[in-house]
Amino acid sequence: MARRVLFATAEFAPVVRVGGLAAATAGLVKALRAAGADVEVVLPDYAGAALRAQHVEPLEVPPWAAPAVARRGVLDPVGEVTLVSVPGIERPHPYVQRSGEGWPDNDRRFFAFAAAVASLAKHREPDVVHLNDWHTALAAGFCHPRPPTVLTIHTLGHQGWADARWLGAVPHFPEAYAVGDICNALAGGITLADLVVAVSPTYAAEIRTPAGGLGLDERLRAKGDRLVGIRNGIDVEEWDPAADPHLPAPFDAASLGGKAEARRALAGSIGWPDDPTTPVVSVVSRLVDQKGIDLLLPLVGYLDGLPARLAVLGDGDEGLVAALQEAGRRAGDRVWFRAGYDEGLAHLLFAAGDLFAMPSRFEPCGLAQMQAMRYGTLPVVTDVGGLHDTVVDVDAQPARATGVVVPEPSAVAVLDGLHRAVRAWRNPARRRAMQRRGMTIDWSWQRPAAEHLAWYDRLAG
Repeated sequence: MARRVLFATAEFAPVVRVGGLAAATAGLVKALRAAGADVEVVLPDYAGAALRAQHVEPLEVPPWAAPAVARRGVLDPVGEVTLVSVPGIERPHPYVQRSGEGWPDNDRRFFAFAAAVASLAKHREPDVVHLNDWHTALAAGFCHPRPPTVLTIHTLGHQGWADARWLGAVPHFPEAYAVGDICNALAGGITLADLVVAVSPTYAAEIRTPAGGLGLDERLRAKGDRLVGIRNGIDVEEWDPAADPHLPAPFDAASLGGKAEARRALAGSIGWPDDPTTPVVSVVSRLVDQKGIDLLLPLVGYLDGLPARLAVLGDGDEGLVAALQEAGRRAGDRVWFRAGYDEGLAHLLFAAGDLFAMPSRFEPCGLAQMQAMRYGTLPVVTDVGGLHDTVVDVDAQPARATGVVVPEPSAVAVLDGLHRAVRAWRNPARRRAMQRRGMTIDWSWQRPAAEHLAWYDRLAG
């Protein structure tokens, strides 16, 4: 059985967290370890974190990536990790400057990290190397012979494009990384990996198409049955309304009284009336084009008619931040916005919301819709990627419904979805059935981890 895994990623919660990659990698590793796998987590050494029982070793890498040093030790609360230092990797933000533009040397930084990952693989001789996204994909071209290799695509939107000169830096099968006359890290990783995993079955199907493949669909189709979709999970211990320290009172699927207390607490902190007849639509999201938050802005004027109130927590695009702030000023009795991210407030919004809006333009898997359902909050989502795989529409399949699925990412479709969601919410029997159904589904990482372990065994066996 393949149980020694070298697992390389650019993000890992809570060590470094930018987006869903951090939560997904941390959740999967936790479940793999719980199932008995020996997983060595390899991260860039962004900030020189102190490790207990630290062991330091130099790594053999090409001169342009040197010096490379690995520090292996224990970092609470995630356990044992290996932090890799290469030139330029230490930055206040992994990817972007304060202006929001990417660091100009991101290609060199992460290509050097990938070379260091390959060096570790050579010394460790794991049963499987598991790479994640473009930041680690170049490692496949540095390994020879290459151990069984898995590449997970958390998002195809970032591919690691770089100047063609980088093709000359890849010692093995550099042609795999060539897209035209440009180097594409993710393209090469897809070509060389023994298994490519997309983070939901529907996303695996979408990226095989010209519309969803973003220029890599031909390579992805060429993987055949070695491209699979395995839905992400969520940390059901962190996201547990029955034991959540951020909530004023616990609740579960059998007793939802604590959800009403969370709603009162949110209303009190915002200055809204505690009006149980008007549903609160909550949003916890990165404010980027992908998430479709701009589709909610034209709907502010319709909130009175639904009726509903909108509470948003998030940060990202400056234009969206400014527009949400203006909406809050103009319609403060209906719209509330907090810029940034606050862990306790995020948990409160999931618990206090009646509906949860997630109108993504594309969504490889999505975690927030599962977190919302775990807290008895009915999601209103677009019919894309992992949203398609996790939310069952109230009108299409009433006996299995957990939320509302809208057919396209448009303001008109989202407004119609909110109307349907409010109508379902106003039916107490239907609302409670949908809530309890969503709260009792197994959203944990246990099943996804078992699928990964089965593939590890197959590849190494």
